[in-house]
Amino acid sequence: MKIVNDYETVIGLEIHAQMSTQSKMFCGCPTRFGEEPNTQTCPVCIGMPGVLPVINKLALEFTIKTGVALGCKISPFSRFARKNYFYPDLPKGYQISQYELPICEGGFVTLLVDDDEGGERRINLTRIHMEEDAGKNIHEGAGSFSYVDLNRAGVPLMEIVSEPDIKTPKEAAAYVRKIRTILRYLKVCDGNMEEGSLRCDANVSLRPQGVKELGVKTEIKNINSFKFIEKALEYEIQRQKRILNEGGRIIQETRLWNTTTGMTESMRSKEEAHDYRYFPEPDLVPLIVDEGWIAQIRKEIPELPDDKRQRFINDYRLPPYDAEFLVAEEVAADYFEDTVRLGSNPKDVSNWMMGEMMRLAKEKGKSDVPPVMPAHLNGLIKLVADGTINLKTAKIVFEDMFNTGKSAEELVKEKGLVQISDVGQLETTVEAVITENPNETARYKAGETKLTGFFVGEVMKKTKGKANPKAVNEILRRLLG
Repeated sequence: MKIVNDYETVIGLEIHAQMSTQSKMFCGCPTRFGEEPNTQTCPVCIGMPGVLPVINKLALEFTIKTGVALGCKISPFSRFARKNYFYPDLPKGYQISQYELPICEGGFVTLLVDDDEGGERRINLTRIHMEEDAGKNIHEGAGSFSYVDLNRAGVPLMEIVSEPDIKTPKEAAAYVRKIRTILRYLKVCDGNMEEGSLRCDANVSLRPQGVKELGVKTEIKNINSFKFIEKALEYEIQRQKRILNEGGRIIQETRLWNTTTGMTESMRSKEEAHDYRYFPEPDLVPLIVDEGWIAQIRKEIPELPDDKRQRFINDYRLPPYDAEFLVAEEVAADYFEDTVRLGSNPKDVSNWMMGEMMRLAKEKGKSDVPPVMPAHLNGLIKLVADGTINLKTAKIVFEDMFNTGKSAEELVKEKGLVQISDVGQLETTVEAVITENPNETARYKAGETKLTGFFVGEVMKKTKGKANPKAVNEILRRLLG
């Protein structure tokens, strides 16, 4: 048995994005999440005999917009197909999808590479096509009962299929994050992974380094979080390595990620295209998309994350890491610019957003909309800049702003937090600290200058954190020699 230590991982992802339309793909039923089971259905979406589908024009527009944003070729002629398979949540016994003639082909996504050079990696796309979602099976009582909710059946989906260009689980998660960000900027999908609005299937295979032929792949179905994408792929890669090094062979199959056990589990043998018996959907005419409509849609595309990131670097002199963080969510990028326009230093705004704001948002579960108004953050930054409060006090004030919605000026006045900068007052306090700590004073004068932090801390205790740190340091240097 030959053990291979150095395998190359090959990953391709299929992202399923529910489109933010008010009605379903082929009927007028609503698409609201969380409604009572089977209350958002009609004869069309539950597959009753004799009904005819009608294409949702907005879903087509959203797909074209996404394709243009991702650099795809928009096909002037495309059509739907029937994908035949049986599952309880698929009431018609087939899914209306696209097969040999998708609406979008090609395209790519650029990822930042996490290295010292800040390079980029291009992940190519195969296609983007439209289809309808299936319903949802609900299993209860340790498998004793199974129910079917068809509210989701017929909801418009985009399937975004990558080439097998992804090399690591971390890169796979970064790719899905990037796609999600772009879809949210375009406002074609809300990207809510917990509700299933965005989920992905991962195809993964291994091959010895230097070998060009692809290995046998397995598919991991319906992963709905960035963390689970990484964990599922990491587990599956190790599982395949173990099988190959034990002399076994990989079976082409579909697997599920079990979040409880932290393992992938076999679901069924992997189907090939011929298993689905695709044929052109007889109840829908082909789609003809003219250049004029594509040009109009192109004009409606907003500034996308990559362009915004580069502008932030150029115009605001931000480090690439800061810019990447800020543009990941459009609401954060807008907040940043709104605050800078009020006069704040861009790097100061970025530091507060990436530091205290992010920390408190995670702690308190307020990640969507920053609860501190741009004007209030701008006011806080000014109070620090003009010496009214020090940075330590500013962090306390920021948390109070976060919790109360009050301005920094109000809170500083209410709590009497104005920084002490009077040299005479500070000098008296510093002298008292030096007198009260003769041992530390002797050690400092003997060369232990790192004790500066100790003396500053003691001064802060006496002034209840209000002393101007810069002034305290200058006085300490002068009095301690």
